[in-house]
Amino acid sequence: MSTHQHDSIPARPMSRRSLMKALGASTVAVGLGTALGASGASAAGLAPAAAPTTGRTRLVPANRIGIQLFTIRDKVSSLGFRAVFEELGRIGYAEVEFAGYTQGNVGAITPAEIRTLLDDNGLKAVGSHVSTQLLRTDLANQIDIAHTLGMPHLGTGNAPTGTATKEGYLAAAEEWNGWGEQVKAAGLKLYQHNHDGEFRFDPVDPSVRLYDVFYDNTDPDLVYLEMDIYWAYVGQHKYPGFEPVDYILRNPRRYPLLHLKDGKANEASANGYDIIEFGAGDLPYQQFLSQLRTRGQHFGLYEQDNAASVAVPPNPLNSLGNADRSYDAIAGLRG
Repeated sequence: MSTHQHDSIPARPMSRRSLMKALGASTVAVGLGTALGASGASAAGLAPAAAPTTGRTRLVPANRIGIQLFTIRDKVSSLGFRAVFEELGRIGYAEVEFAGYTQGNVGAITPAEIRTLLDDNGLKAVGSHVSTQLLRTDLANQIDIAHTLGMPHLGTGNAPTGTATKEGYLAAAEEWNGWGEQVKAAGLKLYQHNHDGEFRFDPVDPSVRLYDVFYDNTDPDLVYLEMDIYWAYVGQHKYPGFEPVDYILRNPRRYPLLHLKDGKANEASANGYDIIEFGAGDLPYQQFLSQLRTRGQHFGLYEQDNAASVAVPPNPLNSLGNADRSYDAIAGLRG
């Protein structure tokens, strides 16, 4: 898969997940054996499914739980899209966001073939991270791929620009408005995904937050935003003075996609948090999502940059195992 920039279908019956987990009938589940490790509420410290739910609504509807494939990029490269999609479908994921359209040494694959695999496994593509360079030089082709995959959004994991100044962000806003016009004309929505750096201040005028420059100077009908909630909280830690949720509340329709990435508080880290599987961290997701009166209208996408190399003990290292347990934690959120 290409490097990810980090320097709706009806809900499936819940019995399908339970039955498939009990029988171990999934192709990938059989192939991976016990490598997936403990799942869901069996993971140490994670028992969201056991919480009382009477009178409480799901904060992320089951048919809107998705995953950014960057999370399991090692499995896409080693197993290929077919095996990965089968396992995601078994877990219960409904939607995927792409971070490239290749599958390592498994072999060449076309967008049309990927679409068939999505359909075969009841998955829907909702967006894709491509580089800003591809938006600049290959936009028509990227739009065609998006149409083939049936996804309504096309975006990037890059910052709006590498020039971290007010002037740089003003110039970027103009360029993004132009891209957004072309993407809208094709029936799609263009979006930008944040990291912490977008929340820094202009080096000349410390009263100007760069994210605000981009937010205020891009046309909300042309340029949408995907909030990575973890990186927004890191931005708050490093460049205080804002609440991440306030940006969404200001204009919920600008945020059709949300990255549900968890973080464990770490005072020794410059970021203030370490990335961890969903449900094992300290970010206030129940409070955050409960404030969104538009919940259910956003695509909630689990992402964990280090899923292949970090696991909550006693679980073994396995990115799909993290994805399995994180699905349960997201599905267990109630408000």
